Amino acid sequence: MMRGRSDGAQKKRLLTSVAVVAIFVVVLYFYFGSKSNGESALEYGSRSLRKLGSSYLGGDDDSDLSSKQDEKFGLEDGEDGIVSKSFPVCDDRHSELIPCLDRHLIYQMRLKLDLTLMEHYERHCPLPERRFNCLIPPPAGYKVPIKWPRSRDEVWKANIPHTHLAHEKSDQNWMVVKGEKIIFPGGGTHFHYGADKYIALIANMLKFPNNNLNNGGRIRTVFDVGCGVASFGGYLLSSDIIAMSLAPNDVHQNQIQFALERGIPAYLGVLGTKRLPYPSRSFEFAHCSRCRIDWLQRDGILLLELDRVLRPGGYFAYSSPEAYAQDEEDLRIWKQMSTLVERMCWKIAEKKNQTVIWVKPLNNDCYMERPAGTQPPLCQSNDDPDAVWGVNMEACITPYSDHDHKVGGSGLAPWPARLSTPPPRLADFGYSSEMFEKDVELWQRRVEHYWNILSSKISSDTLRNIMDMKANLGSFAAALKDKDVWVMNVVPKDGPNTLKIVYDRGLIGTTHDWCEAFSTYPRTYDLLHAWNVFSDIEKKGCSGEDLLLEIDRIVRPSGFVIFRDKQHVIDFVKKYLSPLHWEAVADPTPDQDQEGDEIVFIIQKKLWLTIESIRDTE
Repeated sequence: MMRGRSDGAQKKRLLTSVAVVAIFVVVLYFYFGSKSNGESALEYGSRSLRKLGSSYLGGDDDSDLSSKQDEKFGLEDGEDGIVSKSFPVCDDRHSELIPCLDRHLIYQMRLKLDLTLMEHYERHCPLPERRFNCLIPPPAGYKVPIKWPRSRDEVWKANIPHTHLAHEKSDQNWMVVKGEKIIFPGGGTHFHYGADKYIALIANMLKFPNNNLNNGGRIRTVFDVGCGVASFGGYLLSSDIIAMSLAPNDVHQNQIQFALERGIPAYLGVLGTKRLPYPSRSFEFAHCSRCRIDWLQRDGILLLELDRVLRPGGYFAYSSPEAYAQDEEDLRIWKQMSTLVERMCWKIAEKKNQTVIWVKPLNNDCYMERPAGTQPPLCQSNDDPDAVWGVNMEACITPYSDHDHKVGGSGLAPWPARLSTPPPRLADFGYSSEMFEKDVELWQRRVEHYWNILSSKISSDTLRNIMDMKANLGSFAAALKDKDVWVMNVVPKDGPNTLKIVYDRGLIGTTHDWCEAFSTYPRTYDLLHAWNVFSDIEKKGCSGEDLLLEIDRIVRPSGFVIFRDKQHVIDFVKKYLSPLHWEAVADPTPDQDQEGDEIVFIIQKKLWLTIESIRDTE
């Protein structure tokens, strides 16, 4: 009996303590939240991690999980249709969480992966019941990122508090720690004295006018594999060249995070077992500077994947010891690689010092003239070279389409005319030039409307990294051509595979499934554009709440999200503004074009810090 009374007293004391803490947290929220605008900071007294199966802090595990699985978009029952909920804040150790590239998850799931094939650097997403349902906190001392173009050369150390690359690559001028900033001198493993000089050298090797690699607008899209902190891609931008800089979340795990913090286009990925998330014939130029890739493995399958994404007449610049060293092992690799690319019908365009540049054929003639049984073989006629999401690589050569074979190339206009010229591959979708031009005009009007709404919140340098979550033909990005921004054009895997049109217009992007987390670090984009994305995942039965949390993970503090969707989706988003600590930029507005029932709603993410992170900076 005495034990029972003692337990009862302890429970009362525990309940009292919980109530006091809850009141304290609520007071903090309202005190700081009421003072907050897009640039002020909210403080949170707790750092919580979702219990598996629990949707909300303090919620009943079973009932919340059930409601999450059965969730349909639209308002729930309640006063004015508003349900008051709050999300916990993830523990600080998850401030750089990438859910589908989480090595801890791979370990916990005991996945049997082949490390030699880089499978551990490929996407492995958590099941719904293992997903984090909390807000990713910024690191201690986080600041609004430095604006472009200064950000190319310097970022705040507090935003990416990792300096090991500065020490590891100190002799290669990757990056230097200087006070509160990290400086990027423009060097790389192979170009210690600057990417600009190295790029001019490559252009000179190819005899391009004025040592400019864009070659009169003919070189526009570049693929930089094993890109480091993306200085190569960063220095190409001044030549009107945009590079997709790719690197895995490996031992240099923050290199892509640094690239995006600098305002340079970049993506987390690896040449492993799956096709790259880009359609065939996307890039005019590919680059590998000591990227540490074994191009000879598995019958040259990685080099054949590179061949798939290169355009007719595309170049591959390879700077590596194998291209120039005279020791026995390097000579062996060079000989085997030379034999392989010769069978692939590549030719040496130029070889100088430590760099070799190969060029692809313009048509299928060489492939057809190879002796029977030559390896690697041509891909089967039923192989779709543009199907990429979750598709395994094949050790075969992708021949050109009949159109490309006949014209001896891709038939694309030089940049910048390419952006507004209907590309030949429009015919693959049954689109006419008139349809293309109407799409361009439509999105020009829509973007002007967006910017009118945002005018009181942004200046010319507020935005840099932008993502269009459902890019279609890329006309949203095209409408931003006169602004100092770049756009990651995302084409959902279930819709028309229009990403090749995006690339043919001189833009870049990737394929994705918005029922899963995107392959990027937290806090990497200034603005996300979500056009009917929620309506699309609703049809698939995916969680709108999970997608809201993912958007919050991706967008930077003080960043923006443009929702363009049905009324019930906008109502769904509005009820989460408080839990996500977002604020409306303006009231929802109907579609200006009156071509449907779409509503435009723009929010801004507040800048907030946990109390613990503030304390860490004191």
